[in-house]
Amino acid sequence: MSTAFAPVPARVATTEDIDAIVATLTTAFFDDPMWGPAFPDVGRRTEQAAALWRLFATSTLRYPWTLVTEHVEAAALWIPPGGTELSADEADGLEKFLVDNSDRTTADNVLRVLELLGAAQPAEPHFFLSLLATHDDHRGRGLGMGLLAESLNRIDALGAPAYLESSNPANHARYARAGFAPLGTVTLDTGHIVTTMWRPARDG
Repeated sequence: MSTAFAPVPARVATTEDIDAIVATLTTAFFDDPMWGPAFPDVGRRTEQAAALWRLFATSTLRYPWTLVTEHVEAAALWIPPGGTELSADEADGLEKFLVDNSDRTTADNVLRVLELLGAAQPAEPHFFLSLLATHDDHRGRGLGMGLLAESLNRIDALGAPAYLESSNPANHARYARAGFAPLGTVTLDTGHIVTTMWRPARDG
């Protein structure tokens, strides 16, 4: 077994799963210490964040590495080696997209977070865990870490390393049990510290 967590059944997501993936991401990251402050208008946070998650979730479907549990209780959006979270056109239009779907302040917040995180990514080819989330209605059942374990089994079969950004200190130990080790830190403008973590390639 690749990690200390038991894998759960997973499948590659399709376009029909987008609404459910967005719902899972939106509930999971509403109070996240990194993404919560990026959307400071709490009354509009769900709406504004959901627009961003929809963009990312839809874009990552161009790779066969968005994995979900049967009913999308949990979702893992992976970017394969050499890939990008957004297409070139989406990246070019991201600022306008954010302003149109939120406001100038929120757009600047999100762009700054993405800039800082992007600068910290290692140059070595790797699988990047863009987003991992469990819907609030299904937390506490081990689905998120089980989905991570299943993801890593598939990545290990390819002999590739994996990388993630742990925005919540409560998750550091869980990721360590899955084989990730701290790589560095990113200090956001809010003062919040994000820990980057690396998992070396393993034999499949």
